[in-house]
Amino acid sequence: MTGDGVPVLDCGGRRVVLDRPRIMGIVNITPDSFSDGGAFLSADDALAQARRLVAEGADIVDLGGESTRPGAEAVPLDEELRRVLPVLRRLHAELDVPVSVDTAKPEVMAAAAEAGAGMINDVRALREDGALEAAAATGLPVCLMHMQGEPRTMQSNPAYDDVVAEVRSFLAARVDACLRAGIPRERLVVDPGFGFGKNLSHNYRLLGELGALRDLELPLLVGMSRKSMLGKLVDRPAHERVPASVAAAVLAAWQGAAIIRVHDVAATVDAMAVVTAARAPESLLS
Repeated sequence: MTGDGVPVLDCGGRRVVLDRPRIMGIVNITPDSFSDGGAFLSADDALAQARRLVAEGADIVDLGGESTRPGAEAVPLDEELRRVLPVLRRLHAELDVPVSVDTAKPEVMAAAAEAGAGMINDVRALREDGALEAAAATGLPVCLMHMQGEPRTMQSNPAYDDVVAEVRSFLAARVDACLRAGIPRERLVVDPGFGFGKNLSHNYRLLGELGALRDLELPLLVGMSRKSMLGKLVDRPAHERVPASVAAAVLAAWQGAAIIRVHDVAATVDAMAVVTAARAPESLLS
């Protein structure tokens, strides 16, 4: 934390101060991601996209080599490493912001840390065999996400008695597991996992009551950008869901989300400026 108690993520020596909602820009080097699959498969295309996102105001770039959309097939370890490592090395060398690697495989976590990753973003919340130990050894911040089921089947029939309470309980348990494994609290971020094993009602209940997760006393990351929870409301394809994505980001940030993971950085940066000003209007006095 800073001297005035503001949380800080030390992302491999690149600090992200969470004094306002920070933007994580998405770069998927996958052929099958729901919104941009196949668009950035080459290292040159991925780097160009990452540069554009940083120029628009991204504070972190999130690099993914395995799609976790509903119905996605698993990617073999060697293929994920082949996709991620060359791009990661170039992003680390050429960008000033941290690069987060979106993976659940402990081998990818370890290799990514050596290649310059600044953060691990795990949709399985370090539940794979060896993931807790691998993440602890990296010394990097880790985002723990809630998911009911597996990507291939998670949307078949998700069910909860109380989605907010159950997501909170799951995340609290994973935090405890991390602490026991030697990962300190200052390296932990939590994500409720919008769209991961949740129906439309579950997603919007979580969004409406997101503040209930603040008592975990950890930075909260949210990712709703262009997702079907928005498309089902506005009846638009993924690339036309920018206004809905920004609205969801504003609602999340107003309730305390610290990191907003998005495809459309420029629009979200402008929206977060409004949220920040509304929260601290006295800072605008000349």
